[in-house]
Amino acid sequence: MTFNGFKKEDFDVFTIDGLEERMEALIATVRPKLEALGETFSPFLSAETGDEMSPHVAKHARRTKNPPNDTWVAFANNPRGYKMLPHFQIGLWETHVFIWFAVIYEAPNKVEIAEKLQTKINEIYDEIPQDFVWSLDHTKPEVIKHSDLTKEELENMFIRLQNVKKAELLCGINMPKEEAIKLSGSEFITYTESVFKKVIPLYQL
Repeated sequence: MTFNGFKKEDFDVFTIDGLEERMEALIATVRPKLEALGETFSPFLSAETGDEMSPHVAKHARRTKNPPNDTWVAFANNPRGYKMLPHFQIGLWETHVFIWFAVIYEAPNKVEIAEKLQTKINEIYDEIPQDFVWSLDHTKPEVIKHSDLTKEELENMFIRLQNVKKAELLCGINMPKEEAIKLSGSEFITYTESVFKKVIPLYQL
């Protein structure tokens, strides 16, 4: 399937009440687009990182009551799963699209990753674009703008990743839905490639 861009109804899925009803709409409307993005970006990320990247579309299978507030496709160099590895994500909340490099709390080598990040603090601080954002929890939409951070604050985020069991770190872009729905499929793909190229150095550490 070709990715033809996001539409207003993709974001409206998250306003539907009830787990079953929302999942039904999500599977019909959003999931085929995530699958198409998975097919598009697996070869791109494999070529850029040098690792064989597999796509993983969120199934939300463990949910029994609360409907999901966001959904995504993740990319990792393991065909069986992604949560235990540094990975990439493209997904959406009701308000925005996110494009991330992510280290979440399930990653067993979080401490080593955080130590590597800390040794490269100067390069990371200087090279991450000012309009990029950081997240400390992939389950919440709140983010911290890179332009608002001091170097010390960024380093503290890396230290937290080492020392706090449930700590996470994500870096990338949040694009408001109003902007996302203006982009054609090919424009969105080109833009996403440019975002990934900026965060791939974090992965390669």
